[in-house]
Amino acid sequence: MSENVVHLHKPTDPPAADTAPTVLTVVPDAPPAPSVPLWVRSGRAVKTAATHESTRATVRAVARHGLYTLNGGRIVARRTWDGKTGARYERMIRAAEAAGNLEAAEEWEERLQRFRAARHHRRMDLLHSPIEAAKGVAVGAGMSVGVLVALGVVMAINTGEARDVVTPLTATIDFIALLIRIVQVVWGPALTIGPFLALLGLWSVGRKQQAAPNWALPANVRNGEGEPITPSIVVKALRDLGVPALARAIKEMGDAGASMLGPIRIAGCGVEVDVTLPSGVSTIEVQNRRRKLAENLTRHEHEVFITIPTAARTVRLWVADSGALDEPIGPSPLVTDETLTADYAKGRAPWGQDLRGDAASLSLYQRHLLITGLSNQGKTAALRALALWLALDRTVEFRVADLKGAGDWAMFDGLATVLIQGPTDDHVIEATEMVEGGVAEMERRLTAPPGTAFPPLTLLVDEAQVAFMCPLTDANKRPYGGSKATSRYFMAARKIHNQGRAVNVLLWQGTQDPTDQNLPKLVREGAHVRASLALGTESQARMALGDKAVNGGAAPNLLRPGLDKGTVVVASDGIAIPAGQSSITVRTHYIDTDTAAEIAERAKRLRDGVTTLRVIERGEERDPLTDIATVLGDAPRVLTADVLKRLSSLNADAYGGWTPGDLKRVLEAAGAEPYKSDGRMVVGRDRVLRALANRDADGSASASE
Repeated sequence: MSENVVHLHKPTDPPAADTAPTVLTVVPDAPPAPSVPLWVRSGRAVKTAATHESTRATVRAVARHGLYTLNGGRIVARRTWDGKTGARYERMIRAAEAAGNLEAAEEWEERLQRFRAARHHRRMDLLHSPIEAAKGVAVGAGMSVGVLVALGVVMAINTGEARDVVTPLTATIDFIALLIRIVQVVWGPALTIGPFLALLGLWSVGRKQQAAPNWALPANVRNGEGEPITPSIVVKALRDLGVPALARAIKEMGDAGASMLGPIRIAGCGVEVDVTLPSGVSTIEVQNRRRKLAENLTRHEHEVFITIPTAARTVRLWVADSGALDEPIGPSPLVTDETLTADYAKGRAPWGQDLRGDAASLSLYQRHLLITGLSNQGKTAALRALALWLALDRTVEFRVADLKGAGDWAMFDGLATVLIQGPTDDHVIEATEMVEGGVAEMERRLTAPPGTAFPPLTLLVDEAQVAFMCPLTDANKRPYGGSKATSRYFMAARKIHNQGRAVNVLLWQGTQDPTDQNLPKLVREGAHVRASLALGTESQARMALGDKAVNGGAAPNLLRPGLDKGTVVVASDGIAIPAGQSSITVRTHYIDTDTAAEIAERAKRLRDGVTTLRVIERGEERDPLTDIATVLGDAPRVLTADVLKRLSSLNADAYGGWTPGDLKRVLEAAGAEPYKSDGRMVVGRDRVLRALANRDADGSASASE
């Protein structure tokens, strides 16, 4: 028991008479505090100091800036080595060979040979340069001394002092001595400061390249954005994908999953790698987790594409460089090359770039085309770019129906033989008759003698959903729209899809938001080129591109509306698609309306002159001779077959059933009968105009009588 302490409390002032006596209080001592060893207290302090955020930040800063300098030196050394040797070219050759691009490999090998030849030439020059330099110095010194002496003689003559002869030479020697003294003074500090400046330069290079581990970088940089794709990153992203069988298989692999990966190849503005999945993991499980895989790879969802190659249990990952897909591509060759022409049969339309950054071109030879997507995603611009290229082939005839009527196809006035612009039901009727006129032309060509060559005829209907959804019926109660066997537009499109390509009669259609109502299944499947911009759902993607393309990885529904304008997913044998894939993603060139008009003018200059027929008022009385003059345009003579075709396009109701005999009868009655030119029957423009003038004059004379 501890001893008690007695505390005596005394008042500070003397007590009064009635003050109570002094109180004695016994207070027990407090228990003694337990003693803590010094080494424990020191360890805790060290741990607190070591784990404090300021300490960790200091350590990161020291490591970061030290590694900036070290790795900056490594970067400078590598750049120097690359500049002095052919290492850069050899790396590019290996990368091209790994990507299977033998043309690029040969090009880099040629550059390497040129570099080595130039280096050898420079080294041979160095063998002779000391002698040449010595000769140059000797000659220069001699000339300089002579000039200085001559100057001194002039000064001596002027002043009358003989010593002035050496004055210029003496002044020059004094100036050189001054320069030497300046160098002697500066040399010492320069030797002292120089290494620090060199280290500062290396630090600056390392800092610019962020050449430090991720943990040492500042918080605003240490987010992995734009992190290069390495095998370990890909394996880790797959392991954390949320597929239990895949995660277990990777943990059980002796090489930590490295055997799953093929070589990582440079592919345009990104990299590409094939991943062979372990047993028990299907490709669809990886496809369905595209967003999570992209986030695991420190990318956005639209920067990762998953396709299915031919090898079993294999997915092909294409990972873009961070932000690369948001950069615009270059202008179209149609804009940059004013001498460019087209070849319908053998040429390929320059449409844009694929994700690898390679040029994507499309063959349009005997291929019906369908392009679809949500509104305001660049559908018309993508379709118009193809038409503008094809228009540079003077043999191609266009008949265009723009059922939006916003002027997007106005530049085809004077280029297309038929141009319909407007969204009304009357415009749909005209568009339907235009396509039916194409059917009549197709049937005429199919019955022509074998071996007959036919010029290409392209029927283009933009906003085709307006035609499919038209509620009107004709005089025989046949609907213009719809998808039944009685639908006029639907059946005309089907007939051209069935047999048109054999005689170069093609149908191109652009439509919005594909559904079974505004784009019937049989019409979708009749197109040889199927392309889609951004869509809303996977079911729409299947309607646009087909089940095979979507099952193979095509996903226009994952494109970003508004942000991926002009980006199309294409399923066609007319475009180069990587082996094993069923589709390709193309970033199309954008050609604005004014530039499109300039390209159209170039196409018009290639032709003899085209008379464009526009929408006419329906139900009016026809004047055959006037209509014949209209379709002849400015051409001096036109084949009778072409006149019949143009009349049918002008008004199918009035002239769709005309035969060459009907045309001959009308012209003979007017005194403008057809005649032969180069062995073929033609209609002369001058004869028709003269017949019209005579008829009008006779009418006026009769009226005056």
